[in-house]
Order: sequence, then C-alpha cells, then structure tokens
Amino acid sequence: MMNILTLLAVASGGALGATLRLLINGTVNKYIPHTLPFGTLAVNLLGSLLIGILFAYFHLNSTLSPHLKTFLITGLLGALTTYSTFAIESFFLLESGHYTQAFANMALNLFGTIFFAGLGYITILHFTK
Repeated sequence: MMNILTLLAVASGGALGATLRLLINGTVNKYIPHTLPFGTLAVNLLGSLLIGILFAYFHLNSTLSPHLKTFLITGLLGALTTYSTFAIESFFLLESGHYTQAFANMALNLFGTIFFAGLGYITILHFTK
C-alpha cells in the first residue's frame, strides 16, 4: 500500500533528479561540441553508474529505510535518467537520415548504461571486501 512518506520520497527525489538532469544536460551540451546528444548520454551513464553503486550499497546495508531507497532509485534516478529523451532523439536522428549518429547514439546509450551500472555495482562490492 502506498503511503504519504513513499509519495513524498518519490516526489522530492524526482524534483532533485529532474533539476540535476537539466543542469548536467545543459552543461555537457554547452561545453562539448557534438553531433550526438551527449548531454542525454551523460545523464544516462551517470544514472546507470549510480544505480549500480546504490544497489550494491543496499545489498550490503539491508537495514536502510525503504523511503530512502525509494527517494534515491525511483525519485532521483528515475527523474535523472532520460530514456524517453534518448528514444525521441534517436528517432529524430533516424528520421533526418543521420543513420550513423543514430546507431552510435543507440549503441552508446544501451551498452554504456549497462556497462556503467555493472561498474558501479562491482566497484562497490569490490572495495567493501
């Protein structure tokens, strides 16, 4: 059953994650010349690294508050990562005939996020032994 603390955890984490996404995406796109949407890639890679780290940390610390977990995973990281933005940017690249950039964007986001999630998870487990 959903309670008010869970809703507040998701809402506050989501506000923070969305704000971070805006700041990171804007900063990356401002300072890195690109033909690919590197701002979206940056938040997706960062979010994937963080989810790996957090899940490893949660694995090692099972007594943490479920509200903290919800705040961080569903709220913060749910709003930080931008899969829907990645999808529409890839579609627009395909639609405009930029096939090389579209497939590079898709591959980097797909494989990069999986790699970073695993990297975060394995790093935390490795350094806590």
